[in-house]
Amino acid sequence: MTGLRHGIDLGGTKTEIVTLDAAGGEIFRQRTPTPRGDYGALVGHIAGLVGAAEAACGGIGTVGIGIPGAISPATGLIKNANTTELIGHDLAGDLGARLGRPIRLANDADCFTLSEAADGAGAGGGTVFGVIIGTGVGGGVAVGGRLLSGPNAIAGEWGHNPLPRPADDERPGPACYCGRHGCIETFLSGPGFALDHRQHSGNVMTGREIAAAAAEGDFAAQESIERYCRRLARALATAINLLDPHVIVLGGGMSNLDAIYGRVPALIGRHVFSDTCVTPVRKARHGDSSGVRGAAWLWPAA
Repeated sequence: MTGLRHGIDLGGTKTEIVTLDAAGGEIFRQRTPTPRGDYGALVGHIAGLVGAAEAACGGIGTVGIGIPGAISPATGLIKNANTTELIGHDLAGDLGARLGRPIRLANDADCFTLSEAADGAGAGGGTVFGVIIGTGVGGGVAVGGRLLSGPNAIAGEWGHNPLPRPADDERPGPACYCGRHGCIETFLSGPGFALDHRQHSGNVMTGREIAAAAAEGDFAAQESIERYCRRLARALATAINLLDPHVIVLGGGMSNLDAIYGRVPALIGRHVFSDTCVTPVRKARHGDSSGVRGAAWLWPAA
């Protein structure tokens, strides 16, 4: 079969591959645990997934990969990756040598944004700010259906800015793996949300458990969600002030917190430098599939 495009979403816990046919239809999908602690094993694992997809589909395809990091323009090597085995390596070159073809890489949040801008919750929006709020916090920007990329390869990386307008009890903020304190990621990621709830209530709970408790009337859980929404609104307002996007699309585990979509739009306006703020905040249409679909679309249809 010709015209195949493989998209791979390389995460810290799972790696997923999807294969699209020439018309953009999905014809193969597989999800496996991500090998940790050994870069060589990781490269071999990805090559094996591509091999399995091509054996199942009967053809050779292009390969695009969404990674939890970025490519350094200075060295061509991966930097800022939560999957730390990737840091300092040339994944595109190493995998390309293994598979005998060029490989395209992009940040996983960029892949998410590309997918949602193409035919997801941001379709039709001239400028789309795609936001990942999950294990980490990242973002990407699509303009006219194409990813925005700058000289530092960090467009949309809002998660490692400081939380805007911090209250006294939010300073200096939790420690972040980047070496700083009080990054947006430390407040708005899933682990950050759980930590905040534990600090205020004394209860160790997952984000899903906190949401369930809030729905049952637990006051401490409701307060944790309210704090989260207020922080998210402040953080998104800075993105609106900078980009003025037509649409903001949320993905990642925390995007499933239904309270966001009723509460955050009502809070954003007070932090935006305008007399009105009509920017919609939408949940991703393609859910967990957006990143892997976007990786496949790093190679547009011929």
